[in-house]
Amino acid sequence: RSERSVAEAPVSTTPQGAPQPAPHPPPPPETPRQTRRRWTLFLGLAAIVILLDQVSKSWVDSSFELASRRVSAGQPGGPTEILGELVRIAKTYNDGAIFGLFDAAAPVLAVITLFVVAGIAWYEWRHGAGMGPLVTIGLGLLMGGAIGNVIDRFRFGHVIDFIDTGIGTTRWYAFNVSDAAVTVGILVLFAAALLGDRAIRGRRGQGVAPDEAAGKTAAPPPGAA
Repeated sequence: RSERSVAEAPVSTTPQGAPQPAPHPPPPPETPRQTRRRWTLFLGLAAIVILLDQVSKSWVDSSFELASRRVSAGQPGGPTEILGELVRIAKTYNDGAIFGLFDAAAPVLAVITLFVVAGIAWYEWRHGAGMGPLVTIGLGLLMGGAIGNVIDRFRFGHVIDFIDTGIGTTRWYAFNVSDAAVTVGILVLFAAALLGDRAIRGRRGQGVAPDEAAGKTAAPPPGAA
């Protein structure tokens, strides 16, 4: 009976004591230099978006009349073609959200945007060190886009939209530089989520400061005279 039960016993296909794959180690702590670079990237991108957004809106607002996309391009009150009908300037005042959604909600959206900006800055401060540069880039673009539009809401009670794209009568919503930055920022964050660990691979192995690494390298071997 003992021989039969031994023969019928299931045999494990996994060798005993076989090494298991080690999980990815967490990214090393940031050095002060890496922290400065990360915040320079984050704040620098936000500042560039805000500057481009406000300069472009100021130029459009002073150089073009309000335009309706229902009017033919080149006609009074109509858009101005830049790249044919593909890209046109059609200045509009938007008191809603991005791409003209939720009309007449500028005051409420301005307050909500302030909380969004605070949340973006908090997330970068709290989690940016371990998330990789793609997340910092995406959050910087989101920050700049949010601030660019909220400046308009507090100054004018509306946002200046002017970029009109499409073919023929099939047109996308009018938007501005801040809207474009927010859209690109969301796409970058989506890409970072898809890449996962690969998005932060560039930071692995960089947590040791150069002077510490030099000190470890220069340490004499045990038993050396």
